[in-house]
Amino acid sequence: QVQLVESGGGLVQAGGSLRLSCAVSGSIFSINAMHWYRQAPGKQRELVATITSGGSTNYVDSVKGRFTISIDNAKNTVYLQMNSLKPEDTAVYYCNGDLSVTYRGSYWGQGTQVTVSS
Repeated sequence: QVQLVESGGGLVQAGGSLRLSCAVSGSIFSINAMHWYRQAPGKQRELVATITSGGSTNYVDSVKGRFTISIDNAKNTVYLQMNSLKPEDTAVYYCNGDLSVTYRGSYWGQGTQVTVSS
């Protein structure tokens, strides 16, 4: 059974930093891409950052220059380094994996809360 487990969320002051981690476990053949999404109260879930198996990255405009997505293939763990945090970054952050198991599918973590105080 495939599991994605996030960690690293918490409360931080504006201007601070956090690093989120998402560990992928289970019998997977390959990681095709990994994504970080976030959902603030009353808002739709939005895609924040993507990293492909080839190492290409993409970010939503609002986090460019502040957030960095990376992956440790040996540990099957993806990270989101978040710097210069703003109150508007407050949300539940979700890890999503485009994984090849017995078939290619999309898998979600349980989410981790990030709260940025002003």
